Amino acid sequence: MNASREHHPHLHHHGADSHAAKGRAFALAVALNLSFTLAEIAAGLISGSMALIADAGHNLSDVLALLLAWGANTLAARPPSDRFTYGLKSSSILAALANAALLWLALGAILVETLRRLADPAPVDGPTMILVAAVGIAINGFSAWLFARGRKSDLNVRAAFLHLVGDAAVSAGVVVAGLAVMFTGIALIDPITSVVICAVIGWSSWGLLKDSLRMGLLAAPESIDVGTVRAFLSSQPGVSAVHDLHVWPMSTTETALTAHLVMPGGGSDHFLHELAHELHHRFRIGHPTIQIETAGDPVCALESEMVV
Repeated sequence: MNASREHHPHLHHHGADSHAAKGRAFALAVALNLSFTLAEIAAGLISGSMALIADAGHNLSDVLALLLAWGANTLAARPPSDRFTYGLKSSSILAALANAALLWLALGAILVETLRRLADPAPVDGPTMILVAAVGIAINGFSAWLFARGRKSDLNVRAAFLHLVGDAAVSAGVVVAGLAVMFTGIALIDPITSVVICAVIGWSSWGLLKDSLRMGLLAAPESIDVGTVRAFLSSQPGVSAVHDLHVWPMSTTETALTAHLVMPGGGSDHFLHELAHELHHRFRIGHPTIQIETAGDPVCALESEMVV
């Protein structure tokens, strides 16, 4: 068996810097959002606004989600061991799954209370709603900016970014509801706004739930077409067949591949090195392991219709 992998020491240093930068962003976002959530809960109870309490519940779930993602980011930076040979990189996938479940639990709790308020609307303090929600727009907007740069390459960071952008948008909705209550005096506007908030949360979190479940089941990343990868491997000089091809996420940022290449003339270390480079360059697959099989080898036990 020949294993191919490019090893660049400077990438480890860059990865450590990246984890440290993400850690600082998580710490600041957690501190800001936890402080605001506590203030929003108090304001919601004082003003009687279910919309504020709904928004605070969502913010609290976001704080817990940020803590989970922060913990996963820390664990992912740990080196491999004899027990965890890939390190703890997959903790980021577990965090994404936990975040999605946590968000939907919070959504259910908020919706139950909102439906109760719809049946029995209570008077609310419009100016308090507006003031607190306006502060929320600023805090959530700034916190989202902290994660804007890394949202495209890390599901955990994307989850944090989407949560925070959604919170800013929801806070804007609370401002509108507060103004409507002030000018119309209709208390029912507050729980109706809360229902809209729940719908926005559910809609925005559905993609995160699907993506995290797919990663948890080791599905190939959506950005990678396995058929295209197979065609690329088959087109390499000297390769007559490809089987036992697998592509899966090692974490929310790294992808692995294993494959058996039938090469009657055999393969060289240079071939494996170049193949690893191309897999990383074309498909962002950073951990490829390739087994070369020649025409003289016994038939591979994994070459069957059941194992592609």
